[in-house]
Amino acid sequence: MNIRQAYLHQAATELCHPPAPPGTGVISSWDLSIGVDGPGTRFVVFTCGCPLRCLYCQNPETWRMRDGRQVTVEEVMTEISRYRRFISVAGGGVTLSGGEPLLQPGFTAELLHRCHDSGLHTALDTSGLLGARASDAMLADTDLVLLDIKSSDPATYRRVTGGPLEPTLRFARRLAALGRPTWIRFVLVPGLTDAEENVDGLARFVAGLGNVEHVDVLPFHRMAAAKYRKLGLHFPLADVAPPDQDLLNRVHAQFHAHGVAST
Repeated sequence: MNIRQAYLHQAATELCHPPAPPGTGVISSWDLSIGVDGPGTRFVVFTCGCPLRCLYCQNPETWRMRDGRQVTVEEVMTEISRYRRFISVAGGGVTLSGGEPLLQPGFTAELLHRCHDSGLHTALDTSGLLGARASDAMLADTDLVLLDIKSSDPATYRRVTGGPLEPTLRFARRLAALGRPTWIRFVLVPGLTDAEENVDGLARFVAGLGNVEHVDVLPFHRMAAAKYRKLGLHFPLADVAPPDQDLLNRVHAQFHAHGVAST
């Protein structure tokens, strides 16, 4: 078994991880962020556990449930309350990220409901692979979905993530049918996701949804390399350079040609 296969085997075990007791979840950390996890200043909760192993993952510390800490929804709400005035004045809210929040649908649903019910803007950052675990009630409590679509080509998607593309596309169509506001996030990696046909395929798909406010084109970077070293992990893209401005301009032009806003 090579390193990639070992990572994917490890990822598959997360789907079978026993759920935490009701009202509790397993998280890696929480933090404040500006501009990249939804509008305004966000209180971001990083859940633990992910069934994918993206080659460019920036949060390898969130891969495994057993590496996190168990918290109650009440504990998280107490922490959020310390920053509530600040994030509200800054036009922000609460984002559940990861890891993959839909690996813990009970915890995610309850936390989103508590935040939404209290008047906080809520966002869910997900790969969409486990979109079937998101109930309509959970999505009604979600003001914005940050949907990571790694590629429009099934073979490239599997190469990037180790998983299948179709569940994510199916979840995207469901969000469109429900009219849930969505931002698409696309990581641009030279030599991996930058093929013109790959970008065009994603732009065509997004253009047909009707609920996508814009696409975030996220330039690949290697800032997580130190995390991998600290964890004793191999960073698969350590030798890949970030995209240059010409490539970024080309990709933005492709989205705009299909009538899709991109940032």
